Amino acid sequence: MSSNAQVRRRAVQAARGESPFDLLLVEAQIVDMATGEIRPADVGIVGEMIASVHPRGSRTDAHEVRSLAGGYLSPGLMDTHVHLESSHLPPERYAEIVLTQGTTAVFWDPHELANVLGVEGVRYAVDASRHLPLQVMVAAPSSVPSTPGLEMSGADFAGAEMETMLGWPEVRGVAEVMDMHGVLHGSERMQEIVQAGLNSGKLIEGHARGLSGADLQAYLAAGVTSDHELTSADDALEKLRAGLTIEIRGSHPYLLPDIVAALKTLPHLSSQITVCTDDVPPDMLLEKGGIIALLNLLIEHGLPAVDALRFATLNAAIRLQRHDLGLIAAGRRADLVVFDSLEKLVAREVYVGGERLAHAGRLLKPIAPAPGVTPPRDTLPIAPLRADDFVLRVQGIRHGVARLRHIRGARFTQWGEVEVQVRDGKVQLPAGFSLIWVKHRHGRHEATPQIALLEGWGELRGAIATSYSHDSHNLVVLGRDADDMALAANQLIASGGGMALAQQCEILAHVAMPIAGMLSDLPAAELARQFRELRDLSSQVADWEPPYRVFKAIEGTCLACNAGPHLTDLGLTDGGSRQIVDPLIACRETPEPTDHNNNPQGA
Repeated sequence: MSSNAQVRRRAVQAARGESPFDLLLVEAQIVDMATGEIRPADVGIVGEMIASVHPRGSRTDAHEVRSLAGGYLSPGLMDTHVHLESSHLPPERYAEIVLTQGTTAVFWDPHELANVLGVEGVRYAVDASRHLPLQVMVAAPSSVPSTPGLEMSGADFAGAEMETMLGWPEVRGVAEVMDMHGVLHGSERMQEIVQAGLNSGKLIEGHARGLSGADLQAYLAAGVTSDHELTSADDALEKLRAGLTIEIRGSHPYLLPDIVAALKTLPHLSSQITVCTDDVPPDMLLEKGGIIALLNLLIEHGLPAVDALRFATLNAAIRLQRHDLGLIAAGRRADLVVFDSLEKLVAREVYVGGERLAHAGRLLKPIAPAPGVTPPRDTLPIAPLRADDFVLRVQGIRHGVARLRHIRGARFTQWGEVEVQVRDGKVQLPAGFSLIWVKHRHGRHEATPQIALLEGWGELRGAIATSYSHDSHNLVVLGRDADDMALAANQLIASGGGMALAQQCEILAHVAMPIAGMLSDLPAAELARQFRELRDLSSQVADWEPPYRVFKAIEGTCLACNAGPHLTDLGLTDGGSRQIVDPLIACRETPEPTDHNNNPQGA
C-alpha cells in the first residue's frame, strides 16, 4: 500500500473515531469557501490530510491539540500565475517569503528562464522546486521567443519542445500564450504549441491584452482559457462573459477599484475569477507581500473578504485542477492559514501538509534547496566593452544632418522622429534624449550591438544596465554618457548579470544576479535591501517617480510583442507591423565645421 493510501486509510479511521488524529485544531472559525459561511468548528488532521471538520468540542482524541483561539481558518492561498524570476530569488528563497504570508501554492511560468536557457531552464525550475513545502506547479513557456523574427532569445520553442515539457508530470499546462498575432493568424508554430496543450489535457494560459470582439472570440476558439492582462473593468467583464478565467493581478493596482465595482454589479461571482501576482520584485514581495497584499487591496476597495479569499483558494484550485486544495474539508490537503481578522489579512499561522511551518511572519524552520540541483551560471558570455561601443553612428555621412526614427516613452511606446546633428559620423544627442543599447547574450548570432534614441526619460545623468529585460533578457543599457554606459555594462558582465547604476565613472549601486543573469544567491532580506538601495539611487540617474517605475519601464522597453517601437538584439522593431525598421529616414552632408584657422575640427 502506498504512503498516500495509508494516510487516507488512517484518516478514514480517525474520522470515524476508531483512532486518534495526529493533530487537532480547536476553537477555529472556519471560512467556508463552498457556502460563504464563517462557522465555528474543529479540524482533525492525519498526516498531510484533513480527516474531519466537526463541531467544536465533539472530539478530543489527538496526539497533539492546538487552540486557534477564535482565529479565522482559511485554506492556503494560491497564486494562479507568477514569474518567480521577477523576485530574482531561486525557488527555495521565494518560498521562504510567501509561505510566511499564507501562500502555499503557486503556478510558475518560468518564461524568463526559458528565454535564456531553453528547455533546460524549465527543467531547472522543475528540479529546483522539488521537495519544497511550497506547492510549485510549473507551466511550459509558450513564447520563446515571444516575437519570432523581431528578437532572438536563448532558444526557439515549437510543438516538439512543448510535447517534451508537457510530458513531465510536474508541468501542468501551457504558459501564457503571448503570441496573439500568431494564434489569430494561424502561424504553424503557434498551432503546434496550442495543439500540444490540447492533446495533453492540461491547462492553456492566455495573454489577451487588448483583445476584444471577434479577435477575443477567435483566441478562445483556439483553445486558450484564461487571461491576466486585464486593462479595465469593461475588459474584465467582457472576458468573463466570453468564458475566460480572469486572473486579477496585483501588478496593476490602479485597476482594482473599477474592477471591484464592476464585479459587485454581477448577480453571481463566478468560480472563474482568480488572483495572481504575475511579477513582484523582491523588496515589494518582502515588505508589502504577494497574493496577500492583493487580497487586502481588494478588501479595501469593497470586496467582501470571503469573496477575495475564495478567489485565492477554491477558485484557484478549480482553475489549477488541484482538487486536493482550496477547501477546508475531509480528504483535502491540510494547507491552512490562520488570520486574526478578515478586515486586514495578516497570516498568524501557516500549516503545510498538517505541519505548522510559520508563525507571526517567521518560518519555524529553514527551507533547504532541492538536493542535487546546480543553479545555471555563466550565462553572460560577453567580452568587456569600451565607451566607443556606446556611440550612435549614421552610415554614409561624416558631417551633416540626419532624420531618425526613435522610441518615445517606456513600456507602451510610440514612434517619434527627430533631426540630429552628425559630427565625425556620430550622432550628437539632442536635449531631452538618451540612448538605449541592446546586445545579444545567448551566443546564437553575431552579436552586433543595437542602439537607438530614446525620448521621454529625460536626460539620464549616468547609465542604467540590466540583464533582466523582457522577453529575451539580453544585455540592455540606457544612458547619455558612453563611459558610464560601458562601466555599468562591464559591472554586469563581471558579476554574471543583474542590474547596475553608474554615474560620473563610478558605480552607484549594483545587484548581482549570477544565476541565469536574473536570480540572486543572496538571502531574501539582503537582496531586498540591495534592490531598495538601487531604487532609491535611481532617482539620481532618472527623473521617475516613484523610483520603482524606472525598473518596470526598463524591463519592458524591449518588449517587442507590444505595439509600438522597441529595441531588441535584432534592431528597432514595430510591434504592430511585426517588422524591423531602419531608424534612418534621411540624411544630408553639410560642410565640415572649421576653426578660426580654417582647419577642420578634430584635425
